[in-house]
Amino acid sequence: MRKSKTWAMAGVLIVSSMAITAGAVSAEDAKMAGAEGKTGRADWFKDAKWGVFTHYLGAGGETAEQWNARVDAFDVKGLADQLAEIGAPYYFITIGQNSGHYCAPNETYDEFVGIKPSKCSRRDLISDIHKAIAPKGIRLLVYLPSGGPAADKAASEKLEWRWGTTGGWPQGGGDETGERLEAFQKMWEAVISDWSKRWGGKVSGWWFDGCYFSDAMYKHPDEPNFASFASAARAGNPDSIVAFNPGVLYPIINLTPEEDYTAGEINEPDRVECNGRWVKGAQFHMLSYLGPSWCQSPPRFDNIRAIELTRRVVDNGGVVTWDVPIQSNGLIPLPFVSQLKAIGKDMRTIAK
Repeated sequence: MRKSKTWAMAGVLIVSSMAITAGAVSAEDAKMAGAEGKTGRADWFKDAKWGVFTHYLGAGGETAEQWNARVDAFDVKGLADQLAEIGAPYYFITIGQNSGHYCAPNETYDEFVGIKPSKCSRRDLISDIHKAIAPKGIRLLVYLPSGGPAADKAASEKLEWRWGTTGGWPQGGGDETGERLEAFQKMWEAVISDWSKRWGGKVSGWWFDGCYFSDAMYKHPDEPNFASFASAARAGNPDSIVAFNPGVLYPIINLTPEEDYTAGEINEPDRVECNGRWVKGAQFHMLSYLGPSWCQSPPRFDNIRAIELTRRVVDNGGVVTWDVPIQSNGLIPLPFVSQLKAIGKDMRTIAK
């Protein structure tokens, strides 16, 4: 997604990992056909129309104590007040990413990697955010990479996580390794399940990044696969909505019938066409950024254009999530609060 994390690799890599064969109809394609709304899990998401996303991440050289101090200083009340002022129906936050720092405890992760002191924060920031935003009617969703913390070599070795091309991470390139990484997947599912059970109904959905090597890793009839991956995310809340990100693709696609909504990572929202609510059974969803790139300032659109881009999707049954920067204290910079308020005001004029 964002360039500093190096999950969004070159387009050629992402497309090749999809292994799309013209004219071929897979069992998954057949399963997706005619599956619109079969669970109803994403109905609230469609009614919400739009929401806010932020990346709150640890740095590679940050110590466990420094990370804990930063997480402890996160102003959940201030953020909740901002989101309510904006009128955001839901909010996404990252649990963690490549550094190996995560903003909530996880005993399963700690047991697997054996790193002391733990790089999982003592504070359960996810629970605390939920406690602050739930009374305001705002739902909480979380982001997590589908792979291990690539910049944390010690943790990656313990988890048996390896990048899916011979070029490795973060350089990328080379041939795909074709590794299924079954041992890693089973451990990662256990980690996800631990968090899901901890949070239960506090978390309404998951967005999994970096599913670039899905043919090798997930598209199998036996576990581990997309089904077991989704089950881990729903271990604590069977109504959680789940999406798996294949990378930046135009048009937006549904990667697997196990997802409730499309990941929809997009750099150029003006290129997006929403032709209805459903994409092979998944709720149409676009995720892009209001700044120059992920987590960056200043806003790249004026308010009118930001509203137009949101409307292009929402008016046709889709959902839009906008990424904005977040400060170390957990607050959204004021120029983005202003723009998000303008979007929220316009969204409230649309009947459900």
